[in-house]
Amino acid sequence: MSWRTLPQSLGVDIFALKAAAFDLSPDPALVVDADGALVAVNEAAEGLFGQGLALLARGRFSAALPPGSAVVALLNRALEEQAPVRERGIHITLFGLAPFEADGAAAPLGDGSVLLTLSLKHGLGAGHERTGAEAAGGLRSIVGLGRMLAHEIKNPLAGIRGAAQLLKSGAKAEDAPLAQLIVDETDRVRRLVDRMEAFSDDALPSKAPLNIHQVLDRVRALAANGVADGLALKEQYDPSLPPVLGDEDQLIQIFLNLVKNAAEAAHARGDGRGEISITTAYRHGVRVRAAKGQALRGAPLEVRIVDNGPGVPDHLREHLFQPFVTSKANGAGLGLALVTKLVAAHGGLLDFESEPGRTVFRVLLPIASEEDVPA
Repeated sequence: MSWRTLPQSLGVDIFALKAAAFDLSPDPALVVDADGALVAVNEAAEGLFGQGLALLARGRFSAALPPGSAVVALLNRALEEQAPVRERGIHITLFGLAPFEADGAAAPLGDGSVLLTLSLKHGLGAGHERTGAEAAGGLRSIVGLGRMLAHEIKNPLAGIRGAAQLLKSGAKAEDAPLAQLIVDETDRVRRLVDRMEAFSDDALPSKAPLNIHQVLDRVRALAANGVADGLALKEQYDPSLPPVLGDEDQLIQIFLNLVKNAAEAAHARGDGRGEISITTAYRHGVRVRAAKGQALRGAPLEVRIVDNGPGVPDHLREHLFQPFVTSKANGAGLGLALVTKLVAAHGGLLDFESEPGRTVFRVLLPIASEEDVPA
């Protein structure tokens, strides 16, 4: 075990921790004891903080950080709630180091100490800001094109809807739901076309309390009769979940995009054993900072889209959510960029993990409060 222990390492049961996993983790990790002293760090944390580590090691950990530090608040929440907590996009400032941004997670270890891990943003500092600006610029550049094409799309949609209604009137009883599905989806596409400004910064979702499982059932029905045909499509829902606060059309768009990508990956296996699963769960302690400096809000409702395809190529992982990034020969690379935009507009989180044979896209969304539910 190659723990980087500091002189104050007293009262922490080091051997009870998974020392090897801690030290070899690519993410910076630190342990703060019950007295607020930094007692252990891994190699990634040493490399990140460098000379600043000596400052962190003196006295109380919080004393080396600015007043109101989001890192200290995260540690305190983990202790108060006695449960793992996480936060996206926290700003970290330390004397002698340039400010940077990271996703943070804190977990109590049972003896009064807390394990803090930091997941660094790609391209810290100014480089990260340029990347974000480029992504936003790429999204804005397609808004004009989308608006120009909107009226051209509406004309064939009207014809498709009329044909589907005629089919429904003469269809067998077992085929009528499929014809109605075409009508419903045509109406939804038209509404989406009417809101092509979804890529623009001023477009806000029309939120209302929704049953997330009704949304996912709709997505599942669309996928089963389309992109997921021939795949095993499974679901595991938590029936106790409270209503989500969201825009139904946009939520359908989010999860239909994710399921479509999962289906294409599962089909790529080529052995007829492709599989997609959709699961829901409630995750305590997840909060996000809303746009424009608004207060933190809980986003504990989790939806996972899992496929058993070949995985995301390594060279795409860092840029996967940027526009025009795709591994498909005929793909536009806009699906995940739009999903990212819509999830953020809902005050949610989107991330993924991938390895050959298993890729997971996870969406965390806020739940409706009592004030959001109509009387």
